[in-house]
This record gives sequence, C-alpha cells and structure tokens, in this order.
Amino acid sequence: MIISRMVLKNWRNFRAFDVSFSDRVIIIGPNASGKSNLLDAIRFLRDIAHPGGGLQPAITQRGGLSKVRCLAARREPDVELEVELSEGGRVPEYKYGIGITQQVRGYRQPILRFEKVWKRGSLLLDRPDEVDREDILRLTQTHLEQISANAEFRPVARFFDSIRYLHVVPQLLRHPEAFQGQAVPEDPYGRNFLEMVAKTPEKTRKSRLRRIEAALREAVPQLTKLTDTKDESGIPHLEAEYKHWRPNAGRQREDQFSDGTTRLIGLFWSLLEGDAPLLLEEPELSLHSEIVKRLPALLARLQRQTKRQLFISTHSWDLLSEKGIGGEEVVMLIPGQEGTEAKLASSVEEVRGLLEAGLSIADAALPRTTPPQLSQLDLFQ
Repeated sequence: MIISRMVLKNWRNFRAFDVSFSDRVIIIGPNASGKSNLLDAIRFLRDIAHPGGGLQPAITQRGGLSKVRCLAARREPDVELEVELSEGGRVPEYKYGIGITQQVRGYRQPILRFEKVWKRGSLLLDRPDEVDREDILRLTQTHLEQISANAEFRPVARFFDSIRYLHVVPQLLRHPEAFQGQAVPEDPYGRNFLEMVAKTPEKTRKSRLRRIEAALREAVPQLTKLTDTKDESGIPHLEAEYKHWRPNAGRQREDQFSDGTTRLIGLFWSLLEGDAPLLLEEPELSLHSEIVKRLPALLARLQRQTKRQLFISTHSWDLLSEKGIGGEEVVMLIPGQEGTEAKLASSVEEVRGLLEAGLSIADAALPRTTPPQLSQLDLFQ
C-alpha cells in the first residue's frame, strides 16, 4: 500500500493541508515552511502504531500537544490527521483518521476527540463509543496501538509501523558512544546503523553490500571494495579499500569515511531494505552536485524493483533539475500568516505551463518557493 492522500488540521505549520500523493513525493519550500513537519506527521502515525509506542509517548516526544498544535489555530484548536491508503489503483483500501484534544479535567492528558477507520468505504471504527464515554481514560489510547482492538484493521497498524525515516548523521555513525540520548522507536540518524547491518542475515547482508560497493565505485574515487567486519571485541564495522601503492595502506573504517561516503552508504542500504514507505530528508547533503543530479533516476530504478513509496524533502536545484520529475510528484510549501499552504506543482497553472514547455521542476517550481525578501540578505553586515 501507499499513502495516497493526507489531510492535516492544525498540525504544526499547517492549519489546513489536503494533498494527494503519488508513488514518489518530493517536498520543496523555504526554510521553516514545514518540510520536516510534514514528514513528522507521517512519523507520528508510525510512532502510535509501533510496539511499545502509542498516542501518549508520541505526543510527549514532540513536547506535548501545545507544541504540535499550529500557532494559527484559533476557535478550533484540535489537531486532526487523516490518511488514505491505496493498493494498486487509487481507490482507497483503508482510511484512518484521528482528532486529538486536551483533556480539561483530571490528568490533563491529550485524548482522542475521535478515531475512525474505513475499509473500502465501510466504517469499521467510530470512537468515542458508549464505553469510551463511561471511562474517558480509554480515550488516552488509540485502538490502532492495541492488538486486542485492531484486529479488523491490523493491516493499517502494520503499514504505519513499517514506515522508515532516514537522515543519517555521519558523526553518529562514526562515534555512536559520544551521543547518548533517550531511546526512540527507530534509529533515523544512524547511531545503531552498524548493528543493524550486522544483524541482517548473512546472505542478504552480503548481497546488499555488493550492490552498494558497485555503486560506490562509480561515485567515490579510488574505492575498490566495501565489506563488513568485526574487531577483537566483536563490535561491527564497515571497511573500505582504496587503491594504494602500499598493500593494506588503503584500508579505512567508518570512522575515517567522508561525510558523503557515509551518507551514500546509509542511503543505498535503506533503499534496498524492504518495500515500506521511506522518508528521506535532504538526501543531497554532503554529496557532489553530479551525484545529486543522478539521485532521482537512481531512486526511480530502485522503486521499480521494490514498489516502495518515497517521500523526499529537498532544497537542491541539482536534484530537481531532473526532467523526469513530474509536477504531480512535487508538493510546494508556501508560508503565510495563517500557516503554510501546500499545493501540488501540477495544480499551479504557471508551473504546469513551464513544465509542458520542457522546463524542469528546478526552473519552473523552485523559484516560487524563494522567500520574497531574500534580496535584503545582501544588506547584512
């Protein structure tokens, strides 16, 4: 399945958001327009459905409901999320929606104002019900997170739990012991990346590393081999070999990899891992512009194999210069006084005309997301 449509109300930057998604979704917009927050709305559903997670931890991790609620929210302050999940065609297989409000008495926890699930148009779940009204604490949990309550729509819970987010921070991969923090339902920044690689079944692990090695040979000068290994203490490592006139002098472990090499390895591994939706935040960071230009074509080839949905946030002109990116794949975020407005690039007449004339998204849509007062930055002293 893919997320074919998302509706948000009062979610961070978005007072109102209603956009249909394709198999590949590219999100563009100026700084602080909500690109990360849009991806986080999808992650929020993942955090609710993840074993050991749930509504309360998901809200707490984000600083409480007041931090999630849009600053432009006024008379209707509740936060709402709704997604349609489609399989094959565009007719929704499932639709899931929740509304969240603040409890006014007692523990003052966030509670559900509603939770609804539809399957092929038929309503499966409609909360609150009579039992919920008799015991309001039941509304501090979703049925999505409860195995005993989600049997009729368990594929929805499994789908949300399968979603993956990636924004590898090279320093975390090189020195995981230096960055300790609260455990999270996933490891999006690469701190436990090496352990994840080591735990992968050997046949699958070797196959993926061979494919990554082949790609790195084209992108990283002098690299000839990429392998996984363990040190004397059993700690897993990645090891690369480079062309060098002295035997063994060209070997490096992950703590010596460049930022670009580290991010490429994390990106390639995640693309090869499974068929669940993958959220990529600014994959162009630390990469040479010529590599960035080739990312869309690479992602498209891998998508044809895995059929997985990709959500990509980016500022990169190089990435968006690929002529194969269609306007229906690009979500444009435009900040305003009443929150951020979201539009598909294909729905904007001027952008659509430029694309039909042969221009790329970089030329047709990216300039429309430039802050209007950016020229004033030249006056900074």
